[in-house]
Amino acid sequence: MFAPDRLTLGVFFPIEAFSGDQPTMLGQERLARRAEELGYAALWCRDVPLRDPTFGDVGQLYDPWVYLGWIAAQTSEIALATGALVLTLRHPLHTAKGVASVDRLSGNRLVLGIASGDRPVEFPAFGVDFEQRSALFRDNLRVVRTVLAEDFPTLQSSYGTLAGSADLVPKPITPVPMLVTGHSGQPLDWIAKYSDGWITYPRGLQRQAEVAAHWRAAVGTAAPGVFKPFVQSFYVDLSDDPDAAPTPIHLGFRGGRHFVLQFLEAVRSIGVNHVILNFKYGARNAGDVLEEIGKEILPQLAASQP
Repeated sequence: MFAPDRLTLGVFFPIEAFSGDQPTMLGQERLARRAEELGYAALWCRDVPLRDPTFGDVGQLYDPWVYLGWIAAQTSEIALATGALVLTLRHPLHTAKGVASVDRLSGNRLVLGIASGDRPVEFPAFGVDFEQRSALFRDNLRVVRTVLAEDFPTLQSSYGTLAGSADLVPKPITPVPMLVTGHSGQPLDWIAKYSDGWITYPRGLQRQAEVAAHWRAAVGTAAPGVFKPFVQSFYVDLSDDPDAAPTPIHLGFRGGRHFVLQFLEAVRSIGVNHVILNFKYGARNAGDVLEEIGKEILPQLAASQP
């Protein structure tokens, strides 16, 4: 899924074009298996605890741990990723239990994207102060990492005390990669030091090149010699006409596959390691788009890389 100087593609659930904020979620298991067969690197699952009709998108509807467990049973090799789990609205011990459970049951395929949360309406319902989410994010990540890595740890958090007489099981067989989404209220140097990678948003190519360069510089200072991937999302409405010129849509483009391939090669050249495709605003059937990108773009993208 991640390698220096290479670009892979993932896809967000729901693999569906839909209006409004709620997808049908029909046929997702079949599409997940097909994404794996076509060579996509990852399936991404969002975490939206409560519906806010003004936000415009509830993601894939289901609890992410339940849904990733279900999808894990339908697939065998493709990575399963959260994009992103809201750390601030979950007890960190429950988060760690979910991480370890899905990772073990899936055969060590979990990639944990994490965030501090961006929907203010959710926080009062969970009794969490929205203004304190940055500090809570840091503390919860510390707890999650500690209990996944250590046996019978002793630690103190805002939730209570783990005194070394109890332990969280199971443990992952290998460490689960944890990538921060957006800034989550943290400076870039903190993200470079305490995460395993960064998930950010699409921007114009020149601006994204600058952001990617800042990321590489921050990682070079915080973790010299360590590769930490740079990931972005990309909303795509793939035209029937492969030569169709691009026009902007929310956080992406409408255009033909020749443009999409050129765009992906361009973002790889500036240091993007993984692009997460989102088909929400598509005019075509998302399964057909998944198929066309898988057959026509993925092989060419792979052939052009070292």
